[in-house]
Amino acid sequence: MPTSTITSPDYDVALVGAGPAGTACALALRGSGLRVALLDKSTFPRDKVCGDAIPGHALKALAQLDPAYVAALWRTEPLDAVRRSRLVAPGGGSFYLHWKLPTFNSPRLAFDAALLALVRQHTATAVLEGATLKHVEITAAGVHLHLADGQAIRAGLVVGCDGANSVVGRRLLPEPRLARAHHSAGVRAYFENVAGAESGTTEFFFSRSHLAGYLWLFPVGAGRYNVGLGMLSELVSQHKIDLKKLLLEQLATHPGLASRFREARQLGPIQGFGLPMGGGRQRPASGMRFMLCGDAASLIDPLQGHGIDLAIRSGILAAGQVRACFERQDFSADFMRGYDEQLRQQLGPQLAHSYRLQRLLGTRPWLMNLGTRLARLPGLRGWAQRLVG
Repeated sequence: MPTSTITSPDYDVALVGAGPAGTACALALRGSGLRVALLDKSTFPRDKVCGDAIPGHALKALAQLDPAYVAALWRTEPLDAVRRSRLVAPGGGSFYLHWKLPTFNSPRLAFDAALLALVRQHTATAVLEGATLKHVEITAAGVHLHLADGQAIRAGLVVGCDGANSVVGRRLLPEPRLARAHHSAGVRAYFENVAGAESGTTEFFFSRSHLAGYLWLFPVGAGRYNVGLGMLSELVSQHKIDLKKLLLEQLATHPGLASRFREARQLGPIQGFGLPMGGGRQRPASGMRFMLCGDAASLIDPLQGHGIDLAIRSGILAAGQVRACFERQDFSADFMRGYDEQLRQQLGPQLAHSYRLQRLLGTRPWLMNLGTRLARLPGLRGWAQRLVG
């Protein structure tokens, strides 16, 4: 390992990636007295391809930092307040789940910009947009971040919140890539004029043609809908599936969707994205002078495919570890493992449960059909709600 020293770092903490994980970490470091830099390769507002569902646990975690954060996020435009979800089994049967925590859908173009605005308003964080990280070097004395424009940033500690293809993770993890069994692929597009779609209701369609995944229909406000399809990467590779083509085929032929999309208008292209899932054999999320959060740490729920809540919660946990590191002046890999333990204790049970359920239901459509019938029986709706999470 290099032995160069950092005599006077530019920042105490460098957060790479200004999505939900990075912004949550910055907000959680408010009042710490540390010099914090938040870097992102993009200039905001910028799009982020995903399902655009903001889980209630994400808002709950931010409210615990400051209720004003959540009050501001509810003013994001466009936005659709979600009250329930409809699950449609391969056999066509369906049932509704009603959510207890307030939640909404909003395009990431708007939501992520709103999160970054909170960082600017409430913290002294130095926000560096258009800062593309090319290489990161860890030494005993600190961290060197080398940017694409030739600049170098020095810090005492780096937190990688830079997504599924994290530069920080690729450079610093001993095994930077997940096996296909722990990775999903997804595609999404925006539509308007979708017949029978309800504001406040998200819909999930399961079928034999996309096992171990689902097709979703999420209202995102202003009469628009995020429509997408996700599936295990190992199945996509094994069966040579073109997800973009399959999505359009499903919208044209699925018994529960074809008539609803006959007059719908697609807004822009279908775009793809990767989902590194948690719940299986987890890779380390830390090492000497670094941590990973959100998608960079493979913190995506395998069953539902959401990751914004896990990104925000991991960002807040990382901020707690940052504070502890500077209080003790201990940035060793051994001390950093406290962060991995926090992830295991607080997020691990949910991810493990979802992973087991996804592997069980994803390749057994008859179980999905049976579960749908049972969930419609009196007294069993609560069971279905707890099973899904």
